[in-house]
Amino acid sequence: MTHDHRAAGSHGHSHGHSHGDRHAHADRSSRALRLALIVTATFFFAEVIGGLVSNSLALLADAGHMLTDVGALALSLFVAWFSRQAASPEKTYGYLRWEILAALLNGAALLVISVWICAEAVLRFRHPEPVAAGIMLGVAVAGLLVNVVAAVALHGSHKHNLNVRGAYLHVLGDLLASIATIAAALVIQFTGWVIADPITSIVSTVLIVRGAWSLVSDAIQVLLEAAPSHIAIAEVRRKIEEVAHVESVHDLHVWTVTSGLVAMSAHAIVREPSHHQIVLERVHDAMRELGISHVTIQLERQEMYDRELHLHP
Repeated sequence: MTHDHRAAGSHGHSHGHSHGDRHAHADRSSRALRLALIVTATFFFAEVIGGLVSNSLALLADAGHMLTDVGALALSLFVAWFSRQAASPEKTYGYLRWEILAALLNGAALLVISVWICAEAVLRFRHPEPVAAGIMLGVAVAGLLVNVVAAVALHGSHKHNLNVRGAYLHVLGDLLASIATIAAALVIQFTGWVIADPITSIVSTVLIVRGAWSLVSDAIQVLLEAAPSHIAIAEVRRKIEEVAHVESVHDLHVWTVTSGLVAMSAHAIVREPSHHQIVLERVHDAMRELGISHVTIQLERQEMYDRELHLHP
């Protein structure tokens, strides 16, 4: 290296405030997930029985969603605990990525369930079946109340955590399905138009698919280590190059480790070793303003950059 060891680079963890914030969000998320899981699992069995007794596809579809809710909430709660286990020499980031894997699994499960419900609805269009609208309505109203409780519990945490967002989308999908099922039950009860049942199941499923696809897409972006959508690479580069004594920036990368933890690494040309410390401090400050809490910056002279060109043609 062409400069002293202390200035060779910085592996910064702006841990103080951001690390504490992530733990606080994690604690709130776990409590919310636990409450949502209890109320959802309790009502699932009642909804299955109600769907079978009333012969309502919309109600059974809602129960199917609720079953995936139970699984999704249980998985999310487990992952919320597991991802906080200590890092090891082999897993230097610990198990944080399990949050993203859980979000991907939850989104994929929603898409699979949605395909099944649509296929069942098509069969009902061809062969309409009688529906006990009164039972359907009563169970759907009870399901709506349960989903409202679960959604309210998760609402405050879903913006901070992709894993909780997956569980929240499951519950929100159920809430929409319950509203649609209530509407269908009322239509059947007052008009006898049983086709309202499969129509409702398709409408609620389409609404669910939109959120599920967004969740899967976001999880894949994180797993591919793409730059977060709210951070522009050009802005990161500009912030670093605006720091005094920085001549240029190369090998710049920004990625999301897990929800709320954005990392970056870069090489910067700074000719004089005496300027390295102040450059490191100002780069860390600039990155914190952009919401990047995990910063690695390697400071180099031009000669090192020329050497890298030969190492990585």
